[in-house]
Amino acid sequence: QVTGYLDDCTCDVETIDAFNNYKLFPRLNELLQSDYFRYYKVNLQKPCPFWEDNSHCGMRDCAVQPCPSDEVPDGIRAGSYKYSEEANSLAEECEEAKRLGAVDDSLSKETRQAVLQWAQHDDSSDSFCEADDIHSPDAEYVDLLLNPERYTGYKGPDAWKIWNSIYEENCFKPQNVKRPLASGRGDDGGHTFYKWLKGVCVEKRAFYRLISGLHASINIHLSARYLLQDSWSEKKWGPNVTEFQQRFDEVLTRGEGPRRLKNLYFLYLIELRALSKVLPFFERPGFQLYTGNEGQDAEMKHLLLEILHLAKSFPLHFDENSFFAGNKKEAAKLKEEFRLHFKNISRIMDCVGCFKCRLWGKLQTQGLGTALKILFSEKLIERIPESGPSYGFQLSRQEIVALFNAFGRVSTSVKELENFRNLLRNMR
Repeated sequence: QVTGYLDDCTCDVETIDAFNNYKLFPRLNELLQSDYFRYYKVNLQKPCPFWEDNSHCGMRDCAVQPCPSDEVPDGIRAGSYKYSEEANSLAEECEEAKRLGAVDDSLSKETRQAVLQWAQHDDSSDSFCEADDIHSPDAEYVDLLLNPERYTGYKGPDAWKIWNSIYEENCFKPQNVKRPLASGRGDDGGHTFYKWLKGVCVEKRAFYRLISGLHASINIHLSARYLLQDSWSEKKWGPNVTEFQQRFDEVLTRGEGPRRLKNLYFLYLIELRALSKVLPFFERPGFQLYTGNEGQDAEMKHLLLEILHLAKSFPLHFDENSFFAGNKKEAAKLKEEFRLHFKNISRIMDCVGCFKCRLWGKLQTQGLGTALKILFSEKLIERIPESGPSYGFQLSRQEIVALFNAFGRVSTSVKELENFRNLLRNMR
């Protein structure tokens, strides 16, 4: 049922399906299996900043297995979150220098300059996410391949509270406008809500659609990797068509499901656009995906650039110039609101009671936050020098891993939709 053009875009669903499923998804999947992208450092012990929360999910599928540190490749563990060969060889000294707020005399003048720039940059205000402190003793590396996102049994009031807090308090929405299918709303099929949505500026509309798209994407993963069989001898995961229909079928969701899926495609376009824009940052000879395995690092950088060139070649990109284009003062104010609302959503992820859901929630919000940071840094990216440090625009290793894995999740959702279409077709 989800076909044709997307609102606020010149693109249609069919173009994205063909591009993603046959060209981009297979390559991206290969990249995400590599050492550089499979290890993500995360602090799952942070307390919920918004309400008292002791409701940790006790089910074993909610657990996350951190990595013993000797399994994490040396290059990643060395703490070199910024990339150039010079920086890698001095990674530990740099980190130490940064931590002590002093600058070590044994570093060259250029490196010292870069270290100070990085330290300043890391505290800068262009971030859309409340990032974890990766130096915290509670932060641990997680192997994403061994902790896949799938159905964990985490649902009910606790899960509902998270999404409710995101939609009701952080989507620029007036209190009296209930979103469709929210509990306790007036039953008007979302009429008031969509009337409101139509009337607001393109930026606020986009914000809601990004969150709705992320929600849809997560629900597709849970339906596609559902626990179908749980016996003492084995667990079997696979697609659950009934679960999928409950969340997306037009009749069962009173017309809401197809809208959610269109928002997933909108999210896809926004993240794809960010990848096409960030190419100059990764193209520099000094940038490397450093794990310590030279052969694999070079191969993966080659694959990464192939994916970014492919993203750039997409024919119907979202035009982000329509964002924040009006009166300069108003636009700056709105952009700052947009950033703070999103930052708040990234903090809500520390309230998720299921650790596996928390891990993937944090990763996907950081990835989307990084995509937004890229789209709003276009002029800085254009000014990146071909060699030497990129002072104006930086991405940490955490942001890079989150950006590509988050897009990998959205890309997987689009691919899974094709599988569900086929399953439903065969059932008729």
